[in-house]
Amino acid sequence: MPHLVTSSASGKWDARYLGPVPHDTTYYVKCVFSGALACGLTHAGLTPLDVTKCNMQVNPAKYTSLFPAVRTIVAEEGPKGLWKGFGPTFVGYSLQGLFKYGLYEVFKDYYMNLAGEEASAKYKPAIWLAGSASAEVFADIALCPFEMTKVKIQTSPKGTFPVPMLAALREMGRLRAETRYPFGSLVPLWSRQIPYTMAKFFFFESIAELFYRHLFTAPKDSYSKPTQLGITFAAGYVAGVACAVVSHPADSVVSLMGKAEHRGKGLRQIAAETGLLALATKGLGTRVLMVGTLTGLQWWIYDSCKTAFGLETTGGK
Repeated sequence: MPHLVTSSASGKWDARYLGPVPHDTTYYVKCVFSGALACGLTHAGLTPLDVTKCNMQVNPAKYTSLFPAVRTIVAEEGPKGLWKGFGPTFVGYSLQGLFKYGLYEVFKDYYMNLAGEEASAKYKPAIWLAGSASAEVFADIALCPFEMTKVKIQTSPKGTFPVPMLAALREMGRLRAETRYPFGSLVPLWSRQIPYTMAKFFFFESIAELFYRHLFTAPKDSYSKPTQLGITFAAGYVAGVACAVVSHPADSVVSLMGKAEHRGKGLRQIAAETGLLALATKGLGTRVLMVGTLTGLQWWIYDSCKTAFGLETTGGK
């Protein structure tokens, strides 16, 4: 564990000075950039899985399982059909990652200082949960207009809605009475993403700590960066599987809100009509595959960027 140091300004214990690099403005900016890159690249790269998953959620009779659904989309729309929504996915999730990871670092330090040295060490899981939940509130505000546009592009029948991002954003605005753009899906997005992010950061931090406590028992900084990044990916992947299960029902509702027949219906009505079992299980296998891979890669890219900036990897202390 890094040697605890005190703030040179106050002489008091300060969570921002616990590690080898002070958590100053420069540190947070580097984390913001790393988070934007981690989320933007991974979500955009998995667009084909996302397109398939969304269509399985909104039309399960037609899109019954992963590979048949992929074949149907390609047959009807060509290979380009699997990449619908790439633009708003990349932009929206880059903005989300910027706030998710950057503000997590800010809020984690803030809550640790609020709790004090003894309590922050004793209640680390509560700090992780509070910090990640706080960060995700702002991350989803940035994401929401792009997520709504992405879902509309991906689930609209061919030729009924613009596919290019700027045209789609304009159309969403023009149809705001129907689409409730730009923040009509914010509440269900919060209900999906806040539990997801809390699970993501809690499980990642917990699993990384277990790795370093029981398997890699030497001081963390004695391991090579590739080894630390391997631990980061493994902890991230396991955390992603847990995230997928926790957030899938709300994710299904967000996708279903894009269907024409659910226009004007509230979150509870859609959930009641669909049924909890269908919300929790339809498309879950695809989402587990997608989110596990995505989360592991996100943490790996995030920590790779941090180490390239001269910062330490996340977790395990």
